[in-house]
Amino acid sequence: MYLNVVHPIRDKKKIELMKSYLRGKSKRDYLLFMVGISSALRISDILRLKIKHIWINNKPADFIELHEKKTGKYKRFPVTPNLAKAIREYMAEISDPNPENYVFRSRVGENKPITRQQAVLILNQACDMCSIPDRFGTHGMRKTWGYWAFKSGISLDYISLALNHRSIAETKRYLGLLQEDLDNIYLQVNL
Repeated sequence: MYLNVVHPIRDKKKIELMKSYLRGKSKRDYLLFMVGISSALRISDILRLKIKHIWINNKPADFIELHEKKTGKYKRFPVTPNLAKAIREYMAEISDPNPENYVFRSRVGENKPITRQQAVLILNQACDMCSIPDRFGTHGMRKTWGYWAFKSGISLDYISLALNHRSIAETKRYLGLLQEDLDNIYLQVNL
C-alpha cells in the first residue's frame, strides 16, 4: 500500500530546477508541470485539456474550467502569471493551434493526449536530472500545489475544497504534513 506514495516537492529551489530543466527540454513538458503545480488537478484532467481551455482570443485564458473526471464536479481556477507565461511559450511553438487539439498531444498518431505513463516518465526523468530523490510522479504535482498552499498560510478548509477532499483530516494525510511543520506551528504561536 505504501509503495505508491508520492511526495510533494518541498524545496522551492527544486521546483525552479524542474521548471528550468523542463522548459529547456520541451515546452509541452514544461507546461504539463506548470499546469500540475498551478491547478491542483489530477493527471486525468490535465491530459484531457484542449487548446480551447487554455488559449482564448490569441492569449492565455483568464480561467481554466472543466468538470473533473473522477468526481464530475465543476472546477474553475485562475491562470496565474507564471502559468500564463508557460502557456504563451508553448503556444508560440506549436504548429497547429486548433482549439480541439489536446494541449499535451502525443507525438505519435492522431490527436490524442500523451498517456499517464508517458507523463510519469517525463516527470521521473526530470526528477532524476534535478536530483530529486523522492518518488514524485504525476500525483506529486497536485500534492506540491497543496503543500505550498499550506506553507503560504492558506487555510486547510480552502485547500481541502480545491483538492475536492471530503475532510480536512483527509487533506492533512494527503499532504503528509510533517512533524517539523507541527513543531513550527507551536513555535509560531509561542504564547
